[in-house]
Amino acid sequence: MIEITADMTAIIQQAILSFVATVNEDGTPNLSPKASLTVRNGVLYFADIASPKTIRNLRRNPAVEINVVDIFQRRGYRFKGRALILPAGDGEYSMIADWVRATNGQEYPVDHVVKIDTTSITPLLSPAHVFAQPPRSQDEIRSTYLQKYAVKPIGE
Repeated sequence: MIEITADMTAIIQQAILSFVATVNEDGTPNLSPKASLTVRNGVLYFADIASPKTIRNLRRNPAVEINVVDIFQRRGYRFKGRALILPAGDGEYSMIADWVRATNGQEYPVDHVVKIDTTSITPLLSPAHVFAQPPRSQDEIRSTYLQKYAVKPIGE
């Protein structure tokens, strides 16, 4: 398992929304948005709150890819690996379920918790990082996209 770095954790926390890809029975892709992706002790987890198809796919084929991009920084990561569906009552399951409910409310169901054995991590960079001439700093890129989306940072 490849450990998740502090920068990867920060991107996951800032982006909030990630996308989990699994493989349907017929071989086609299934893409499911997740706001529950989190890192604990250098390991990726997400909660199944309303994704029965994702869980069905992972039971049959544990291959998974997760993409997370901070839209304002225009960068993120692609995590590939194998999923392990944790049973209710497991300590790791409880840790993530408790976090989901503390964050969102006790009424949120946590049907399953999925732990990712990460086998590959690739940075995702938009053309704003790759092709801009002259190269722009991360602060310039962030400022440009905050303005583009008409968003003001908290506290401003």
